[in-house]
Amino acid sequence: MGLLATGTPLEWPDAKKCASHVREWGIEQLLAIWRRAKGKERNALLWGDEVEYLVVAFQEDQHRVKLSLRQADILEALAKDEDLRKEGGCVPDLQDVERKGEQVPLFHPEFGRFMLEATPGKPWGIGFKDLLDVEPNMKWRRLIAKDHMEPNEYPITLTTFPRLGTKDHFITPYYPPSGERLRSQFLPDEIANPHIRFPTLAANIRARRGRKVEVNVSIYRDERTPWPWRDPTVDYDLHTWPEDDDVRRGAVKDNCIYMDAMAFGMGSCCLQITFQAKNIIEGRTLYDQLSPLGPIMLALTAATPIYKGFLAETDVRWDQISAAVDDRTAEELGEKPLKNDRWRIPKSRYASNSTYISQDPRLRKEYMDPDLVVDEELKGRLKEGGMDDLLATHFAHLFIRDPIVIFNEDLKNLDLSKTDHFENLQSTNWQHMRFKPPPHDESTGWRVEFRPMEIQITDFENAAFSIFIVLITRAILSFDLNFYVPITKTTENMKTAHERDAVINRKFYFRKDPFPSRSMRSTSNGTSGVSTPANISRPPTPTGPVEDEYELMTVDEIINGQTSQTDAGFPGLVPLVESYLNSVNVDVETRCELARYLGLIQKRASGQLWTGAKWIRHFVRSHEDYGMDSVVGERVCFDLVKAVEEITRAEGKGSELGVEMLGRR
Repeated sequence: MGLLATGTPLEWPDAKKCASHVREWGIEQLLAIWRRAKGKERNALLWGDEVEYLVVAFQEDQHRVKLSLRQADILEALAKDEDLRKEGGCVPDLQDVERKGEQVPLFHPEFGRFMLEATPGKPWGIGFKDLLDVEPNMKWRRLIAKDHMEPNEYPITLTTFPRLGTKDHFITPYYPPSGERLRSQFLPDEIANPHIRFPTLAANIRARRGRKVEVNVSIYRDERTPWPWRDPTVDYDLHTWPEDDDVRRGAVKDNCIYMDAMAFGMGSCCLQITFQAKNIIEGRTLYDQLSPLGPIMLALTAATPIYKGFLAETDVRWDQISAAVDDRTAEELGEKPLKNDRWRIPKSRYASNSTYISQDPRLRKEYMDPDLVVDEELKGRLKEGGMDDLLATHFAHLFIRDPIVIFNEDLKNLDLSKTDHFENLQSTNWQHMRFKPPPHDESTGWRVEFRPMEIQITDFENAAFSIFIVLITRAILSFDLNFYVPITKTTENMKTAHERDAVINRKFYFRKDPFPSRSMRSTSNGTSGVSTPANISRPPTPTGPVEDEYELMTVDEIINGQTSQTDAGFPGLVPLVESYLNSVNVDVETRCELARYLGLIQKRASGQLWTGAKWIRHFVRSHEDYGMDSVVGERVCFDLVKAVEEITRAEGKGSELGVEMLGRR
């Protein structure tokens, strides 16, 4: 999360009146960026990771664990640390950070007051030394964070807190549920970061929608789970806010865990990777080619089987966050005929991608989303400004949304040296890939965010998945790989990834042949580890039925390759990475270290090692206090989070705890 703007936010009725104005100014700022940076070149690919923590507080004597709402105190302690200040500082939101020496990690606020975000002190390079520094750096970040917490607090990397919203005292300090901004039955307003952007974002999403957000997650039906199951935590007799009528109007679905606030989604942790490409062409290529991998990596990193103190039938967070920030009106959802709104919008603003943007001849029109909604007027303005049709379509699609948080001070003058209006729309389109134009500085290039992965319990796992995605990008660019499938299939794959144990039980649409249709040879620069195609010509536009280009595959087949008597099967992502490593100069010791990370990926895909979601579900169901009724009680939650803390420290070394996820190390 970047620096947080300040000012006087407009409540939704006033913000709505200014929405078109902000969109138009945002397009003009985008065109200013385009004119300035479309030919921008960087020397080499850089990348960075973002790790998000939940801060928990243990009450050992009572066998309870709570979320600690001390984000601000922890960040202040980090900013005041004299040793860290001598190294240049580590909290950009509270101090002027100067990069020097070893470059300590950076810490940032997040939506929840119980969350922290940590990033490396400087971008990683593509060199193999940098890859091997990722895990130690992640461990260092966690250690620094822990050193600035209370003795009973700990930074854990669970996607969600198992008992968030249970109505008991699951937070410290305690605040009662409800409040003017969230108007939730289950959560207080104080659970969100108090910076004005966050409560305004939550309130304006609710106001624009015309009701509270509705998050319904299927309950896991265990041996003694009542059936049909009705969420016992819902109060149908609450009359504090007009939106309390939602539950009496059918917001709660049978056999579903019901949640009603943005914090149930944006209070989730994830692992994100951002790449800075050499130029816009490379950035557009990475955006397109990584997009079909999103659902696969979502299933492979599954780690979210509990919501609001109940076991869920799903394993990942994505759709829950999507529903928690869904600001679409009844007309935009298709529940009512269009009258006041401009169009029906098929997806939430937090959703899987709907566009491809690379000017690759292999990109067929049949791959495009047939239901894509575009603001044609804004698209026309972008094309007038010199932007090509594909990229203009992409941004004109993002700009069908309304800006949610508008500061009054920003409406006075259009400043083309800033990006505030553009980022207002860009940063609140939370798709599983994000294409990021350069800001107004000399050092930053075109960037691509890979956003679908779930946070993992240990730093080893988070490093493994980060490194794997980086190596995939190297293989894509070196071998000119082609992973295109129709966008509708990626959308379908994202739904499939939510299913319990999807990583081993379900199949995903994936391209059968990733190789270009011409012979390839590679040249290496010998220093950065980057291998690039020697051929200059692009492959021809493919012909034949699109349906023949992809098929349903297991995650094991996608990651490890299809076993076949011929060479026709998909080679597997890890074998492709290993082919890339074979093509560059990697010493034996480094190759062995990288093999540890790739081995984790391979074994998760094959089912030899469990996902975090499977391990958590098994832990709960094996606990002596669990009643086989889907309820995750306080003692079960305490023991689970304590186990997570121990696994984080031991990582399978000298302990049997978590060995199903990590193996014996």
